[in-house]
Amino acid sequence: MSYSPAGDPGVPDTRSATRYLVWLAGRHKVLLTVGIALGVVWMVAQALVPAAVGRAVDGLTRRDEDALVTWGLVLLGLGVLQAAAGILRHRCAVHNFLAAAYRTVQLTVGAANRLGAALPRRVAAGEVVSIGTADISQIGSAIDITARGTGAIVAIVTVGVILLGASVPLGLVVVLGVPLLMAVVGLLIRPLHRQQQAYRDSEGALTTRAGDIVSGLRVLRGVGGEPMLSARYRARSQALRADGLRVARVESLLEAAQVLLPGAFLVLVTWLGARFALRGEITAGQLVAFYGYTAFLVSPLRQLTEAVDKLTRGHVAARRVVRLLRLTPELVDPPHPAALPDGPGELVDVESGVTVRPGRFTALAATAPEDASAIVDRLGRYVDSDATLHGVPLRGLPLATVRERILVGDNDAHLFTGRLRAELDPHDRADDAAIAAALAAASATDIVEALPDGLGSVVAERGREFSGGQQQRLRLARALVADPETLLLVEPTSAVDAHTEARIAERLASARAGRTTLVCTTSPLVLSRADHVIFVEDGKATAEGTHAALLDGEPRYRATVSRGED
Repeated sequence: MSYSPAGDPGVPDTRSATRYLVWLAGRHKVLLTVGIALGVVWMVAQALVPAAVGRAVDGLTRRDEDALVTWGLVLLGLGVLQAAAGILRHRCAVHNFLAAAYRTVQLTVGAANRLGAALPRRVAAGEVVSIGTADISQIGSAIDITARGTGAIVAIVTVGVILLGASVPLGLVVVLGVPLLMAVVGLLIRPLHRQQQAYRDSEGALTTRAGDIVSGLRVLRGVGGEPMLSARYRARSQALRADGLRVARVESLLEAAQVLLPGAFLVLVTWLGARFALRGEITAGQLVAFYGYTAFLVSPLRQLTEAVDKLTRGHVAARRVVRLLRLTPELVDPPHPAALPDGPGELVDVESGVTVRPGRFTALAATAPEDASAIVDRLGRYVDSDATLHGVPLRGLPLATVRERILVGDNDAHLFTGRLRAELDPHDRADDAAIAAALAAASATDIVEALPDGLGSVVAERGREFSGGQQQRLRLARALVADPETLLLVEPTSAVDAHTEARIAERLASARAGRTTLVCTTSPLVLSRADHVIFVEDGKATAEGTHAALLDGEPRYRATVSRGED
């Protein structure tokens, strides 16, 4: 059985982990209610079987054939009811499990999209991965167990009432013994909760570290840092193993209690029942029924302890999800968006004084690379600032409008898994000629030609089959295929050799002719092709002009682009 939620996942209740779980359960009230009702029927049908067996035994003792047949048929009916209710309950439980798990996935992905570029700064990658792999299962199990847990409670109450009616002492043993057993089990839940929390924290941190190591493995090997990082990862892995052992230790005690305590309870009730039968206080059939009840009670007691365990795990997982869902984006749409004129316009960063003129190929050379990145972040509205487009503050425009008009391409962008053509043109808007032109401008045609299926080849996660320079060229091609009104590029040739850089510099200017383009670079090959060059020092635009003019008239610019060499 599969479940694929459609439509708006709704607004979750993130005031607490408990409220979130209740909100999830309320999203499918009908199936949840039906599942609980079927769970009650399923367990109560099992609870009534010993009574039917006891009555049949009494009929056999009295040689009452009618009673034997009647209770035999009742027993058959209870068996059929139990089987039907069990099958339907399981189907509802699976649906509720998947509904809760995939609803959480929807909300997590939505939160990641809402946070956008701020996500890596607010949440570790391992945290998000753990939510999508481990936590959704725990949350689904917490919703799933409600049917069996409720059925177990009703079944225990039913058995207690029946036993009290037949024998007050035995009934009191059940009525008082079950809460006592649950109290003993409850003593293990709190330490289990703490250990699971610690394990979950360590797991998320280790996942993040593993992702960092894998993504930077080529660099680590180049600088000889692999052994040191491997040793640190091994140490963290052993710490996670120790946390896992502590969780397993408490879980083993809980599992043992689920077997030992109901078993001891079974022995006690059977012994008491046998003594009452020998004294003639109960019939042989009632003794058989009592034994059946105590044997049956092992199942609902295990269901209850399992429910406590899964609800605890679900609560721990829900706390993680709620913490992510509570995060708010750094940038939000204005309540009253401003109107923006059509067509390209001047893009101005007020803080640095950088002005990107429309329709021109502009280069920005900064003495500090971080200054260039900060300017682009402001111009692309990835941070709040006073930057303007057409004289309209970017903070007064909807984010969707800014993203549509201005595209930022930097070296932190990733290649995703899938067909290369879809990776280069995710919106499927460009034709073959446009893609070929973008690949040529990015000097990436040879990369595609070397692939077995060309544009139809499958790209692995983060494009790990490509070198750093190849990934950079493919990212540049993707930006050119998008053909935005304004394109802001950060060091688009930093990972390629000089010959490739020269080809890209020559072709990029032609590919973006008549379109607004800003390239942050200190490469003389790219700067010499720019229509206009802006020199930035200490975060401020200090000089402007052509590359040749700045080389002749600005010593600081000359020192920056020549790497300090005369």
